[in-house]
Amino acid sequence: MKKKMRVMSEKPLNAETPVERLRSWITGNEVFFDRNQGQIPEEPVDLRDWKLVVEGEVDTALTIDFDEICRMPKAIVSNTLECSGNGRSLLQEKSRGNPWTIGGVGNAVWAGVWLRDVLNRAGLTERARHVAFEGFEKSLGSAQIRFIRSIPLQKAMESTLLAYEMNGEFLPVKHGFPLRALALGWTGANCVKWLSRITVLEKPYEGFFMDKVYRVFQKGQDSKTGEIVAEIGLKSIITQPRNDEALPPGSIAVLGAAYAGEGSVAAVEVSVDGGNSWKEASFLGPHEPFAWRQWQYIWEVEERGDYSVMARATDADGNRQPMQAQWNVLGYGNNGVREHAITVTIE
Repeated sequence: MKKKMRVMSEKPLNAETPVERLRSWITGNEVFFDRNQGQIPEEPVDLRDWKLVVEGEVDTALTIDFDEICRMPKAIVSNTLECSGNGRSLLQEKSRGNPWTIGGVGNAVWAGVWLRDVLNRAGLTERARHVAFEGFEKSLGSAQIRFIRSIPLQKAMESTLLAYEMNGEFLPVKHGFPLRALALGWTGANCVKWLSRITVLEKPYEGFFMDKVYRVFQKGQDSKTGEIVAEIGLKSIITQPRNDEALPPGSIAVLGAAYAGEGSVAAVEVSVDGGNSWKEASFLGPHEPFAWRQWQYIWEVEERGDYSVMARATDADGNRQPMQAQWNVLGYGNNGVREHAITVTIE
């Protein structure tokens, strides 16, 4: 694994995808980034023992086994999943957390059942407003804090999948086998793995990972007053050439990916002069809701020297990726154009 992935911590396992493996529309399961707060189960759970409990503000509490899940109407969707802290180490001012570069992201084709089908089966009370997810993994640390996250009911009913397949295979153990909540277009923090319990709530879940960890806040600010980390922001990354790569003059294919969470990427522009001028890139491959778009720009260069290469995305609503990221204590949501620039030397 260490040869394939850039491992930042072993326990819990946190590792990012090599840049070369981000050049495909599909990110392979074996190199899909790893982000964990607890311990990955050593063995796959016996499906005869696994149950999904649905409780809280429902008319009828449910206990569903895996066979029942598989007999429900199936949904297949592509979705780009990103770690909330992806790009954190690229910020000019240091922030806390794992030093992700650009490899805390990947795109996969997921299959499972819509969460709304499960919730409709249970029935919702008039007080139902939020949905909390809990996995069965073992917590790390002496405090034994469970990783529990909640999302608004609207998101749960509109575009949240309970996934049991990833790229045509059952979920790998490290990615949540047998079931994972997948809030489409939202960061990985909202996509609980090893799902075992769904609780419908009147208010957002209150707990360590909701109130102290996945919030955007500034120095001196109470984390609980910060914005909850939710949707993935508009962003473009350059996957070829590599930063600080030396290349001969001539025709150079600049490759990358752009994504917009729940939105749609409409255009990508590339600058090879540090942002003074911009040229439009062309898209490659599929264009699916919630999934990134691969792009390329053919750069004709003859003059030797050092070049600053940037990429910026624009979504279907006309919003443009910011030139500079908005800093916060935990370095979430870094989608700055300048932060993701690369330097190339033409020899």
